[in-house]
Amino acid sequence: SISSSHINKVIGVVSGKGGVGKSLITSLMAVSVCRRGHKVAILDADITGPSIPKSFGIHDQLVADEDGIIPAESRTGIKLMSVNLMLKNETDPVIWRGPILAGTVKQFWTDTKWGDIDYMFVDMPPGTGDVPLTVFQSLPLNGILIVTSPQELVGMIVEKAANMAEMMNIPVLGIIENMSYFKCNECGKEHRIFGESHLEEIADRSGISEIARLPIDPAIAAACDSGNIEELDVPWLDNTVDMLETL
Repeated sequence: SISSSHINKVIGVVSGKGGVGKSLITSLMAVSVCRRGHKVAILDADITGPSIPKSFGIHDQLVADEDGIIPAESRTGIKLMSVNLMLKNETDPVIWRGPILAGTVKQFWTDTKWGDIDYMFVDMPPGTGDVPLTVFQSLPLNGILIVTSPQELVGMIVEKAANMAEMMNIPVLGIIENMSYFKCNECGKEHRIFGESHLEEIADRSGISEIARLPIDPAIAAACDSGNIEELDVPWLDNTVDMLETL
């Protein structure tokens, strides 16, 4: 359980809206940090839309003993906790009210035998509802990463997430823009399929200095779908990992 575990840094991964690739960024950050020789864990707090286990190709159900739940472990040793690993069928929907969702996340934190962890990433559901609130209030977060995509509307939504973190006295460590551009194999030109990025403006307004951009790359989607996310090379996140190492 948490009393016998030692977790050094806890990083929340949030987004204002769904579908921007928050779980993808959570997984890629965990993989990148693990490659640097750190002990890493992911707590999948997105209870109604859990997608972390699939990216890592983990389908076994979790087991527990009298001391708590034993987290799943990926091929490279990343510890994972997700409701999907507790369901009889992976496609069973989790149809629960907010307070039960929030209580489950708390239990994932307290009742899992995490052991010694250098960096834990918490993948939160989008928005500013019950579960993000519980994570902000109940887990000892060192800071959050905000995941966004280039659409203009998302700019406003990013600021909501940043403002929530500020209200809760939790630092925003950086913003990561997913699906930022597509790089053509033929001509090498970068095409901004979702329009021009406003990342710098948003970061400036929110006082955030660390930004990163991920391209649209079919190889990323293919690796997630096949459970091989640990084989991806993602140089775009190197600076963000550097920043986490200086925390």
